Amino acid sequence: MSSGDTSLGSLAATFGLMSLFAIGGANAAVPEIHRVVVDVHHWLTDRQFADAYAIAQLSPGPNVLIVTLIGYQVAGVLGAMVATLSMCGPTAALAYVVSRVLGRSSHSPWPAIIQAALVPLSIGLMTASGLVLAITSDRTLGAALLTALVAVLAGATRLNPLWLLIAGGVLGFAGVV
Repeated sequence: MSSGDTSLGSLAATFGLMSLFAIGGANAAVPEIHRVVVDVHHWLTDRQFADAYAIAQLSPGPNVLIVTLIGYQVAGVLGAMVATLSMCGPTAALAYVVSRVLGRSSHSPWPAIIQAALVPLSIGLMTASGLVLAITSDRTLGAALLTALVAVLAGATRLNPLWLLIAGGVLGFAGVV
């Protein structure tokens, strides 16, 4: 896609709006990011999205890097900057305002109530993100079974997830899945 005003404006509007419901970080918005980027705008294919997500997770830095990579794909370096600032700016401003308002009422029960209410929402959004990524990247029965096995192991044991990632990478590199 070109780096014209339409692309930059669309990137800014898309990620600016999305940032306001990314409770728990950018990873919580992955299902919606996927829907908009792949299904609505057709900026990336399913495979490109899964690859961009993998690169974003493997790279050092914040998990919002997925947005930067999408912006780069759509409109180059300027698109990367617009997408990243649009994803971070509104949320940062909202967090600042909310913290100032809640900070004024230090004896109020509202901060604890709001935090307690956001925990299950955040967990649900992260679970939906995992499901979307599994559906997007599992192209074979073996890959789907490996994903299910890793999910069970991660949830039922205290095994470090890094070992699971390494095992999956080795199996994928060896062509087993």
